[in-house]
Amino acid sequence: MAYFLLKTEPNSFSIDDLKREKVTSWGGVRNYQARNTMREMKKGDVCIIYHSSCAIPAAVGIAIVTEEAHPDPLQFDRHSEYFDAASKINDPRWSTVDVRFSEKFEREVTLEQMKAMKELRSFKLLARGNRLSVLPVTDDEFDAIMTVSSRNIPKLD
Repeated sequence: MAYFLLKTEPNSFSIDDLKREKVTSWGGVRNYQARNTMREMKKGDVCIIYHSSCAIPAAVGIAIVTEEAHPDPLQFDRHSEYFDAASKINDPRWSTVDVRFSEKFEREVTLEQMKAMKELRSFKLLARGNRLSVLPVTDDEFDAIMTVSSRNIPKLD
C-alpha cells in the first residue's frame, strides 16, 4: 500500500462532495508529473484529500483508490474544460483514477500546522513553488498528518 495526496478546490469538489458521491473519478489532471504519479497508484492505496485555494488550506480526509489509472474521458469531451484535441482514443494523453470516500477528518490539518511540523520538512506539498495536484506521500508523512488529524491539538493562529 502506498500513500498519496490529492488536491482539490472545495468550491469545485470538496470532501463533502466525495462523501455524498461515495466514488468518483479523479479527472481533469493536466500536468504530466501529476498524471505520472496517478499512473503509479494501485487499488487499495490511500489518498489524503487536501483542500487548496481556499481561506484555510488543509488536509480534510481520506479516500481509497478503487480503480487504477485509466484514460480520463474528459479529454475526449469537446464540451469539457479538460478537452484535449491532441489526445487520441488509441493513445490517450491523460489518466484518471477512481477513489472512494473513506473518512472526513474530525480535525483538519492546516497548511500552517504542516509547515510547523518537523516530520514534514521534506513534504513535497510544502516545497517552494509546488503546484502539483497529485503527490506521493511517505509513510512517515502520512503518519504525522494522521496523528494531528485525530488529536485535540489547538489550531495555529
